[in-house]
Amino acid sequence: MFEQPHGDSEVTRPPSLGSLLNRAGLGGVPRGAVAGCVVLVVVALGFVGWRLGGAAAGGEFAYEPSGEEAGEEASPGSTATESGPAVSEPSVLWVHVAGAVRTPGLYELPSGSRVGDAVTVAGGTLEGASLNAVNLARLLDDGEQVYVPSEAEVEAGGVPPAAQSQGDTGSSQGSGSAAGVDINTAGATELEALPGVGPATATKIIADREANGPFASPEDIMRVPGIGEKKFESMRELIVVK
Repeated sequence: MFEQPHGDSEVTRPPSLGSLLNRAGLGGVPRGAVAGCVVLVVVALGFVGWRLGGAAAGGEFAYEPSGEEAGEEASPGSTATESGPAVSEPSVLWVHVAGAVRTPGLYELPSGSRVGDAVTVAGGTLEGASLNAVNLARLLDDGEQVYVPSEAEVEAGGVPPAAQSQGDTGSSQGSGSAAGVDINTAGATELEALPGVGPATATKIIADREANGPFASPEDIMRVPGIGEKKFESMRELIVVK
């Protein structure tokens, strides 16, 4: 037969949730609200443990500055300005090479080229050219004309103004810069230095003066086929008649 256990040997039961709440003075709080608080506490403790664990492992959270802060912390070497990016200079320039060179014409050269480079791309000089009348070291400008006079032109003082432009030293006599081109004595090379005059027109000018005599005035050049009033106006200041 089974014996009833003695009173002092009864198993102690754990206190219920209700009794715990009563002891804490929360007996009137709904059990659902208490359970929700417990869940929040557990989640918070878990998050703190995760952060502490990451820091202990050596992990760090990178700080990324905002757009305004990034702008304030721009490096001193930055070239950005409020007015926008700087405008770069042209990488090429165009130059008209004329006079006593092998192949007169319009040439494209890299920016920073010099007069000597222009003479080179035009095939070099002809025999009898006077390079002493040209500053070969001068830097070129876009759209200018480089004229290489002949020794005969320099001696006669008939160097066109283009040969003296933008720093050229001119002849040792110093009288050619204002002389212009004498259309009664100039050869084909000298005539081609005039605006609108190519090899064919230069040949016509020489043929006309040989057939009809020298030109009495600058305007007489318009009797040459192919030279009208408009073309004459473009060369009026550059020609003389002696």
